[in-house]
Parts: sequence; C-alpha cells; structure tokens
Amino acid sequence: MKHLQMVKIMQRTLQEELGDSFRSNRQMLFVSGPRQVGKTTLARQLAEEFRGGSYFNWDDQAHRKAILAGPERVAALTGLQRLREEKPLCAFDELHKYRHWRDFLKGFFDSWENRAHVLVTGSARLDVFKRAGDSLMGRYFPYTLHPLSVAEIVRPERDGSLTRPPRRIDEEAWRALWRFGGFPEPFLKVEQRFHTRWNRLRNEQMLREDLRDLTRIQELGQIEMLAMNLARHVGQLTGFSKLAREIRVSVDTARRWVATLESLYYCFSVRPWHNNVTRALRKEPKYYLWDFSGVEDPGARAENLVASALLKATHWWTESGQGDFGLYFVRDKQKNEVDFLVTRDRRPWFLAEVKSSGQVGLSKSLSLFQEQTGAEHAFQIGFDLPYEDADCFTHRGPIIVPAVTFLSQLA
Repeated sequence: MKHLQMVKIMQRTLQEELGDSFRSNRQMLFVSGPRQVGKTTLARQLAEEFRGGSYFNWDDQAHRKAILAGPERVAALTGLQRLREEKPLCAFDELHKYRHWRDFLKGFFDSWENRAHVLVTGSARLDVFKRAGDSLMGRYFPYTLHPLSVAEIVRPERDGSLTRPPRRIDEEAWRALWRFGGFPEPFLKVEQRFHTRWNRLRNEQMLREDLRDLTRIQELGQIEMLAMNLARHVGQLTGFSKLAREIRVSVDTARRWVATLESLYYCFSVRPWHNNVTRALRKEPKYYLWDFSGVEDPGARAENLVASALLKATHWWTESGQGDFGLYFVRDKQKNEVDFLVTRDRRPWFLAEVKSSGQVGLSKSLSLFQEQTGAEHAFQIGFDLPYEDADCFTHRGPIIVPAVTFLSQLA
C-alpha cells in the first residue's frame, strides 16, 4: 500500500527536529504524547542515531533497577566516564512514573550535561505530574508527539515556514486516516477488527493502569463513564454540573477528573476567545479526543479531526520557536459561533468553521467574528469537497475551502 511507505518516512519528522536541537543546545528534551503514538520508537531511533546511545524504560525491571541506583549507575552503564568523539544519547522512557523522577534528572543532568544528550518521554504531560524537588527550569525544552495528520502524511520533510503550499493526499491514506485515526499502528493496519481490539486495550491501559500509577483516584468505573460521556459530547459546550450529575460526583471532582484525563492525553480542551468580541462566551470549554476515530457522529468526527490538526500545528509552531500560538473557539451570547480561532503571538490569525458539506453557504458568523477580532483569514472547511491545488492562505475574506487542501497546508 502506498501510504505504508509514506509513514515510514514521516515518523522521522520530529526525530530530525530533536536531533538538530541536541546538536545546537545543551538542554534535555522532553517528549510527551498519548499512548501508542510512537514515543518509544522515536526514543529508540534517536538512541541509535547518536553513536553509543542508551535506552532506559521505567517499565523494564532491569532498567528500573539501574535508575533507582542513581545517576552514577546509569552513567556507568552508558559508559559516560570514557572519552567519546561525540556525546551519546541517554533516553528515558516513561520516567514520570518514578516518584522522584525530577530529582533523578536534575542530578543526572547536572553531573553529565557535558558528556550526554538526555531525552525523556512519557504518556502523561510531564509539566503536570511534577513531584517534590528542585525545579528543572532552564534545563529542558518540551515537545509533543501527535498522531499522524494530513500535513505530516503529504510532507514529512521539515521547513521553517508556518503554512506550506498545498499538496494532494493519497485517497487511500485519507480514507484510512478518517476511519482509523492517526495513531500509527491502526492507521497502517487498515483493519476494523484490529482497530476495535487496539482501541479497547489502549483505553483500558490508559483509564486503569495509568490512573493507578499516576494518581490516587480509586473510582475507575466512574472515570470510564466520564470518558464515554466526553466522547459523546465532542465539540459541544461542556457543563461540569451536567457531567457531575451523570457520574454522581461533585462538580469540583468532575473538573479534577477531566483535568486528569487531559493530562493523560485522552482529551484536550479548546477554550473560548473573548477579546474584542461583543457579549462573548467566557467560561465553558469544548473538549475533543486525541483519538478522533472514537467519535461516532460523522459531523463531530470531522470537527475533531480538524481540532487535532490545529492543535498539532499550534504545538509545533510554538515548540519549534516560531512564536506563541493558541487554539480557541468563538461564541457570543446570541449563539453566533465559529468552531476555531488560531492566534499568533496572542493576536487572532485565522478562523475556521467545519462543515460536513461544502455545498452550504458561508456562515455569517465568519464575517461577524472576522470583523470583530481582526483575524487575517476566515475559512469554512468542507469535508466533501475535492482537492484544489490552490493556497488557502492567499485569501483574506471568508472563503469555502476543501478539508484536504486546508489540512495539507498546516505543520
């Protein structure tokens, strides 16, 4: 299959960025992202790229024993005391499960900064699960590894631009992405039975094993109900009072549990933008799944797919140092709404409204909110429109664009 060959290349996109960062900077690199997104493969490949590299996984008993013995033991196993022509890479996978991981990293980095590159990966947000100990501020740069997207499939090579010229995605790859999501294994397998089993196992591991290892939450059944409710209400305004009633917990507990699901990369939030918007909604967020293949409603899945692509782009642009980018939605108290607003250096850059059909007229909310926010572009994204070899970002006023064209131009 053609898209199988493309994925073998595209998985190296972030790898190239990380390798360049190691060669240019002294900082450790933290790579976090959801389970099964390819972090372990990335860590192993980088460890091989730097001659004499070592890979340590907290879930491996022998590796855990070495880490618990302290930085000197890890340095001895890696051979850091020996003269080297170039610095090797020490990769630590799932290290956040160790209660004192920050203390360990600080000690290791401060002792061996000049003799080793350090990569840390985890299936939970490393900025959330901070334990007691000294700060690592200034000692690391964060990155996020996302599932595959249209932009990554059609253009695996890096460049320094924000938006890229459009490029057609292979029809087979587009169908696989829509049906099975962007996680590499089910995307490559292209088999419904495998996807069903893979998805069930991944959710069980995340909603039970990871919760057990990283939190003190005991009500695992209620957490699973909460996750299912979020999946059913993708892209809708989230009322925590309603969520709390559905799973019979307090509102504060519901908020904490949703935040925990975010930290474990089950879902992510998009919050309302209200600057310069008349009678804007200010509080209630919307939630989307990292694995949009779990969204059953086609319209909601389309919106989630675009949300995932925009989140990936804003993370990449920010983490690679191209500016401060954010993802929001816009809604006022008259229920005028646009699905997404992307900001650049805290200023509105472009609006994006998602439609299953490209045959419907332009949403009046695009013009309304483009005028109020001053966004440079306003797109209405049609999922049933064929690819057009035209740059969406050359247009200023509201315009209807094919999803496959628009998504190919992101990072």
